[in-house]
Amino acid sequence: MPYEEKRTWILGAAAVVSYAIYLIVVLARARHSALTEVAYVAPLLWAVGGSILASVLASIAVSIGSRDRDRRDQRDREIDRRGTHVGNAFVVLGAVAALILALADGDRFWIANVIYLGFTLSAVVGSAAKLVAYRHGVWPW
Repeated sequence: MPYEEKRTWILGAAAVVSYAIYLIVVLARARHSALTEVAYVAPLLWAVGGSILASVLASIAVSIGSRDRDRRDQRDREIDRRGTHVGNAFVVLGAVAALILALADGDRFWIANVIYLGFTLSAVVGSAAKLVAYRHGVWPW
């Protein structure tokens, strides 16, 4: 498995795990109060920071063990570019949903969470698109 593919697995897994931990923490706190009144800011920041830190550390560990970490060819660049484009669609969808919530005077809790969900879906779907391209080739469009 090429280094770039391993790195893609790491980024996708870190996004899923950090979001799952965030959801567990927030939903556990919401057992005795309304969801919008839960202290969500610190868990959200810890989840994002933890995901970034875990991704960096795991990428370093994989890089140390990989011989081909410096061999990024045209195929890797094309897979990365197209997978990023697929993932970016979810950032845009999250931003549009947050904008709609803000215009409708939605609670800050929902605005922040829809943005975080957009970023998470972007990472997961983008990673999935890249992994499919590594296994089945680059799609022609």
